[in-house]
Amino acid sequence: MSRTLKTDMPGPDRRVSVEDVRAKGLEAIFAPDLEPPLRLVVDLGFGRGEFVRQLAAEAPETAHLGVELSKKRVFKLARRLARTEGEGGNLRLIEATAEEVTREALPDASVDTFWINCPDPWPKRRHHPRRMIQPAFAALLARRLRPGGVLEVATDHAAYARWIDQVLRAEPSLANRWDEPFLHEVPGRIQTGYERDWRAMGRSLHFFRYARVPVDATDVRTAPAGDAVGTAPASR
Repeated sequence: MSRTLKTDMPGPDRRVSVEDVRAKGLEAIFAPDLEPPLRLVVDLGFGRGEFVRQLAAEAPETAHLGVELSKKRVFKLARRLARTEGEGGNLRLIEATAEEVTREALPDASVDTFWINCPDPWPKRRHHPRRMIQPAFAALLARRLRPGGVLEVATDHAAYARWIDQVLRAEPSLANRWDEPFLHEVPGRIQTGYERDWRAMGRSLHFFRYARVPVDATDVRTAPAGDAVGTAPASR
């Protein structure tokens, strides 16, 4: 028997559109829950939503923007937030592609941390142009990061990990925060539901952390090495 998706919103609706953000600005869409200046964390492709939800819960003074192409997933997470009193004031959800939101809704130097968790690897060679991590998109992400801001990327696909390594290393505005191209484990990192499933199947994870190179030596908002806004203890 199929389940009918409920369409009511039993509380505050945390969904916004690209047009809302572009027209009103980030500070307005988080008002009155958060006061400027904002520290902003963006999860590009939040999937089931447990990752961005935990990020937001553990950093209540930080603005979080969850981006997901699936209308159903955006709506289901919005309903969960609406049903939970006191949750979601610092979280907004957008139904759109990662590229559209980054290009159309985010100003330069506005983001403290981007999270990209296990995007579709598009393993067939003819589909590689569809991969999210591309040179042009890496350059755009770098522009949207504040100086010292962090890009966190994870994949369970070894060939895509090599691709990501090549793309990020080639972007002059980004610098690797680790001595290795990527790590297989990051202590204290939240695990998504998909990640726990993949680990149970024996898949290896690949984690990247790159930071926006400061514009000049006088910039005082550079993050300490290894830090990422929104990093929280691992899920239990």
